[in-house]
Amino acid sequence: MKTNKAYFFIIPVILAAVACNNSGLKKTKSGLLYKIISDGKGETAKRGQFLKINFTQKVRDSVLYSSAEGMPTYVRVDSVGPNYTALEIFPFLRKGDSAVVIQLGDSIERKSGQMLPPFIKKRDKIILAFRVTDLFPTEDLLKKDREIEIEKEHQKESEALKNYIERYKINAQKTEKGTYVEIKSEGDGPKVDTGKQISVLYTGKLFPSGKVFESNVNTPGAKPVQFVVGRRGMIQGWDDGLRLFRKGGKGTLYIPAYLAYDAQPGPDNKPFANLIFDVEVVDVTDAPKPSPHPFPPTLQKIQPLKSDSTAKPAKK
Repeated sequence: MKTNKAYFFIIPVILAAVACNNSGLKKTKSGLLYKIISDGKGETAKRGQFLKINFTQKVRDSVLYSSAEGMPTYVRVDSVGPNYTALEIFPFLRKGDSAVVIQLGDSIERKSGQMLPPFIKKRDKIILAFRVTDLFPTEDLLKKDREIEIEKEHQKESEALKNYIERYKINAQKTEKGTYVEIKSEGDGPKVDTGKQISVLYTGKLFPSGKVFESNVNTPGAKPVQFVVGRRGMIQGWDDGLRLFRKGGKGTLYIPAYLAYDAQPGPDNKPFANLIFDVEVVDVTDAPKPSPHPFPPTLQKIQPLKSDSTAKPAKK
C-alpha cells in the first residue's frame, strides 16, 4: 500500500506563468527547470538551515498530492550537487518565496537509472510547486514548530470524525486515545485486554465515503486476523478500540489517521487518512508463550519480528 511521492504546494499563478513553452524558466547544472518568485527580502537560506514548505505534485492534469490534505514538510538546506531534484534550488530560497520545479520523465529515468512508475510516461512533465512558509536556523526550532503542526493535524482528524458521527447520529463513544467506537454487541465471552490473543473478522472502509478497501468477511480463503493485544502488531486504533469488546462482540471503529497510518500512505494511497472498520471479535484467548529463541541474547534484540500475513489492512 506504500507509494513514494514528492510533495509540493501548487501555486496557480506560477503554473500559469510556465504552462506555455516553459516561459521564464531557468535551468540548474543537472538540467532541472525551475522558476522562483521572490520579493527579494530577507536572507537566503544557508546550508544546515531548514525550510518549512507547503506543496503539491502534479503530472498532466492530475494532482498526485497536496499538503492541503495534511502536514507541511520540512527540508534541510544542503549542497547536493547536480542531482536533478528540487533539492538543487533550496539554497536559492528565502522565507515567503514561491517556486516551481519541472522534471521531465525521460530525464528522471536517464539520470536516476531507475524505471519510471507506471503512472508517469517518458514525455510527461512532473510539476513540483511549493511555497516557503518559514525558515528555521536550528533543528530545535523546527521540532517545536512541527509539534504545533502535528497537534493541529490531530485535532483536524478528530474533528472530522466527530462531525461525521454527529451528522449520521451514530451512537459511538470516544476512547482516551481518540478512537470512536460504536458497540453493536459487546459480546459475552472473555474480555479483550493486554496480553490476550484475539481473532477478528473485519471490513475496512475509506473515510468518509465508506468505500470498502478490504475485508475477510465472506471472502474465499480468508481467515480472521489474529494478534496479541498490546504488542503493536496492528495499527493503534485497533489495539485501542477493540479493548471495549469481549469475545462475540461486534461494532465499528472510527479511527483518526494518527492512530492508523498517520503520514504514511494508507489503503487509498493518501497520508493522514481516517479509516472505518466494521469488526467482530470471534475469539479471545491467552497469548501463546514465546517459543525459545535459537539465537544468543546479544542477537535477539536485532531479530525482526515476523508479521501476520492476514493483518494486511491494519498493519502500521
